[in-house]
Amino acid sequence: MTDLSPRRAGGRAARREARANPLADNLRPIRAGMSGGRYTPLDPADMDRIHNAALTALEEIGLSEAPASGIEIMTKAGAVLGDDGRIRFPRALVEDMLALTNRSVTLCGRDPLYDLDLSGTRVHYGTAGAAVHMVDVETGHYRESTVQDLHDAARIADQLDNIHFLQRPMVARDILDNKEMDLNTIYACCSGTYKHVGVSFTEPSFVPDAFELLHLIAGGEDAWRARPFVSNSNCFVVPPMKFATEACQVMEACIRGGMPVLLLSAGQAGATAPASIAGAIVQAVAECLAGVVYVNAMAPGHPVIFGTWPFVSDLRTGAMSGGSGEQALLTAGCAQMHRYYGLCGGAAAGIADAKLPDMQAGWEQMCSNVMAGLAGLNMVYEAAGMHASLLGFCHESLILGDDLIGQAMRCVRGIEVTEDDLSLEVMRATCLGGPGHYLGSDDTLNRMQRDYVYPVLGNRASPKEWVEQGQPILVNKATERKEKILSKPARARFAPDVDAVIRSRFNIHLN
Repeated sequence: MTDLSPRRAGGRAARREARANPLADNLRPIRAGMSGGRYTPLDPADMDRIHNAALTALEEIGLSEAPASGIEIMTKAGAVLGDDGRIRFPRALVEDMLALTNRSVTLCGRDPLYDLDLSGTRVHYGTAGAAVHMVDVETGHYRESTVQDLHDAARIADQLDNIHFLQRPMVARDILDNKEMDLNTIYACCSGTYKHVGVSFTEPSFVPDAFELLHLIAGGEDAWRARPFVSNSNCFVVPPMKFATEACQVMEACIRGGMPVLLLSAGQAGATAPASIAGAIVQAVAECLAGVVYVNAMAPGHPVIFGTWPFVSDLRTGAMSGGSGEQALLTAGCAQMHRYYGLCGGAAAGIADAKLPDMQAGWEQMCSNVMAGLAGLNMVYEAAGMHASLLGFCHESLILGDDLIGQAMRCVRGIEVTEDDLSLEVMRATCLGGPGHYLGSDDTLNRMQRDYVYPVLGNRASPKEWVEQGQPILVNKATERKEKILSKPARARFAPDVDAVIRSRFNIHLN
């Protein structure tokens, strides 16, 4: 009988090494920016119909309440201002502006290591939202979020392999002055992570000071314009089919300052968007196409993200239902429309209606994150940490989301089918005079390192091993990791001399 112990021992040793060191570089085959696009809930005829319906809506319904500056920009390009105050967009104008749109946007990190290439169907996951509460997993209570919570979220995201960017996930409710809140949001996020950051601005008049702060962080205006590491999340429309006047003025200021813009349309199906999934997509596409005209009429080729973010209502109550299967379909359908136009796009996924990081949160977050990635969504916003339909944010859930997104990215990567992957030679060597199993073989060990993803906190031990480990609880392990991350100095903090200048100029609330 063949002695199998050496091979088995080798296999066990490799598995033990993987469990002991799950973050080792050679055990992380997943990377930001992998191509998705294998999932297609809409067929080509469906996309044509949505496109034509969106163009009809723009040509016949149009959008109201544009600022005077926006009216001037868009009408000079060929939009038509009606007697009813609504701006309508001829089909040819929309097509012309689509031709000018930047299709190769790169969102920069403060460190080039974290640059995000949004071309094609490259997929990136990150945070977003404006939660007003923090979830305390120990007590189950919700409390108001603070600027320290925001900074801690940035520091945690900075250490998570599968969180590729940080858009502000919560509001600093402890800063009452809106201008100070906006500026401190930039400070808290950028001093917490080297990854790309997304923020918004309450009023247009706050934008110049924000750029002054960003120039100080970057080392000058030229350095900032060469590598803008912050983008503007801009709700430039108030669905249905109205421009948000002040947000449009913010957008114009951000464009002049060289900041990439997320054109964000966030209608709610059954409330501020049609209840049908297709209709909600049509309206979101129409509104974002209006944004494409606006931006490219002002600054052709300016980096924009086509941000169709329609949300779902629970039609029994009218409440938002971010964790629903319908939401997952909406987001995947939007991703397909981004590909239809060849635009860099973003949408929301990973939202939990669950109030705590429990089983409900797990299925809600995984369903939409996987479908968004498989559909090839460039920027998957709100992918981790969000609870209670965006009302609450949880640090532990952000950490658990890193494991979850790792599995989602493995699904995005798909199945390679090369001659080597078909494994015929491996089968031949194993079955014809070989050991009759694949345990510990070179091919198995190589693929263990290359083809498989291992959770950092998710527990795959047997029940016996789990008991021997002390029956670890997943959320408790996330708390331990949070505390470990936050116990160390923040690596992204600014140089002392730069920080001193910033603090002399602005009222920074973080210690």
